[in-house]
Amino acid sequence: MRVEFTADGIVLAGDLRVPEGEGPWPGLVFTGPFTGVRDQVTGLYAERLTARGYVTLAFDHRNWGESGGEPRRHEDPQGKLGDLRAAVSLLRSRPEVDAARIGAVGICLGGGYALRFAAFDPRVKVFAGIAGAYNNPYAMRSGMDYQAALASFTEVLERQDLGGPVEYLPAVAQEGEAAMPGDEPYAYYGGARAASATWVNEVTRASVRELITMDNVMGADFLSPKPALIVHGVVDRFCSPEGAEEAFRRLDQPKKLVWVDAKQHIDLYDQEPYVTQAVDATADFLREHL
Repeated sequence: MRVEFTADGIVLAGDLRVPEGEGPWPGLVFTGPFTGVRDQVTGLYAERLTARGYVTLAFDHRNWGESGGEPRRHEDPQGKLGDLRAAVSLLRSRPEVDAARIGAVGICLGGGYALRFAAFDPRVKVFAGIAGAYNNPYAMRSGMDYQAALASFTEVLERQDLGGPVEYLPAVAQEGEAAMPGDEPYAYYGGARAASATWVNEVTRASVRELITMDNVMGADFLSPKPALIVHGVVDRFCSPEGAEEAFRRLDQPKKLVWVDAKQHIDLYDQEPYVTQAVDATADFLREHL
């Protein structure tokens, strides 16, 4: 069922899925890929885990999809954490949900957000990250001319601060500039696989600054004693296996790392057998710890 709830005065749109039978059931909140909306990756995983006995809430973060917020299609890290807080509040208010059993599931960029959120919200009892991007400014700095990148994005923000229009670039493109360049993101977002009435192929330029400055992996240092699951592809050009390994290393027990024999990051978005393998691993872990 479609639901609406409010985070920091912004109306957010979500889909609440409830298993068949009698509850109350444990609840899961989802957060997903950069630029993604709820009828893409998070909706798929939510549907699959609802079938395993969980009330699930996949929603559009502020600025994206059917949710409110300005500027449109802008990455707001602190805002996303606030959205997750409000989403858990909604889940705990529902009669179908066992308020003492709430988990956070993140896919791609959402893996880092779910980790950081779960670390600091005592209502969340377990974390699961699938093909996660555990963003870390130290790692970002080592792979680019960091000061030049910061200067470029600050120029954009200064123009906007002085009254200029919000500046955008394509989210994906077959060639030329894009926030997610290359064939692989385009293979998902550029065709029918990601078809959605609310997804738009653009993102604010300033969003990329947020990606290279956020530190979500630090949640691994604070999650304990909550259980943590990391599911990751053995080959991933966009959310590195090394990043997943670092997050796992920084976690305390109980924790589990599951490798899936996927060769592309987007395999874990919608391709079989990888989605089923990730869902199986997540359901098994949640059954034990939630």
